[in-house]
Amino acid sequence: MGKTRIDAIDGIGTCDTIDRAFATGDLAALAYEHSPVGIVVTESRVIRACNPAFAVMFGYDRDDLIDQSFEFLYPTHDEFVKIRDRGVQALRETNTYWDERVMARKDGTLFWTRVRGHSLTQENPLARAVWTFADLSGHRPYHPLTPREHEVVGLLSEGRTSKEIARVLDISHRTVEVYRARLHKKFGVSNTNALLSAMSGVPQAHIFTN
Repeated sequence: MGKTRIDAIDGIGTCDTIDRAFATGDLAALAYEHSPVGIVVTESRVIRACNPAFAVMFGYDRDDLIDQSFEFLYPTHDEFVKIRDRGVQALRETNTYWDERVMARKDGTLFWTRVRGHSLTQENPLARAVWTFADLSGHRPYHPLTPREHEVVGLLSEGRTSKEIARVLDISHRTVEVYRARLHKKFGVSNTNALLSAMSGVPQAHIFTN
């Protein structure tokens, strides 16, 4: 969708514009502007276009986002770097990818999003791509995990017991129990099933967090 087309409907809250789009069948731009999820077009991880929902989600004006690196929407530079190669193989093979990750709003607050991607250059997936972002903060508040807590949660999601986790991480069984109790308190739950449910029940391979 070219910039001229997008600019032409920037004020598409008007009934006249909406009626005209339905009358002519030219609904693609209308859908882009009014999508309930954020849509962004990237080139080598630089934002080239985005819809209003994406800008509002992150607390920016749309013009402030265009031609900016995606890096400034991540909590840290390290996380921006680490996530780069996630999903590249899946996009090459099937051109579908999704995960859930923590992002940063303009005011610095962190929140969970569900990200789905489709490459326009499948052999080089990140060269040009289209992504959708759904804000999960309404039902999944952000709770920061330490690296060790993240490891424990990952192993719990594989169905491992505390003794098995202790062996894998080379720590004591009692230490694992301390981490489990801390996680239960952090998420306000009383057992592992509730903990994983609170983290959306998404397989660990599709969750990216610090």
